[in-house]
Amino acid sequence: MKHYPAEFKADAVALYRSRPGATLKSVAADLGVNTEMPRNWIRAADSPRPSAHSTSQAAAPTPDSAEVAALRKRVRELEEERDILRGISPGRRAGEPLPVR
Repeated sequence: MKHYPAEFKADAVALYRSRPGATLKSVAADLGVNTEMPRNWIRAADSPRPSAHSTSQAAAPTPDSAEVAALRKRVRELEEERDILRGISPGRRAGEPLPVR
């Protein structure tokens, strides 16, 4: 796979956008590249790039994620307590279902 310089890609995107009736096929033919190449370059140019600031924010825990982690921990604790109570309930054998009233 041939790698093209960033300047070449930017020029290809600018060429496509500067021609009102241009098709990806015609731009690719003019540049001598596969039709998919300009398509990928245009998509890459249109997609937002993550900045250093947004990356550091994504790594930092949010209040919601901290709350979710705390709730998951509490669920595990309650499940352990439930399992212990099921196993030692008087008058029952381990693994026997609880009586329904």
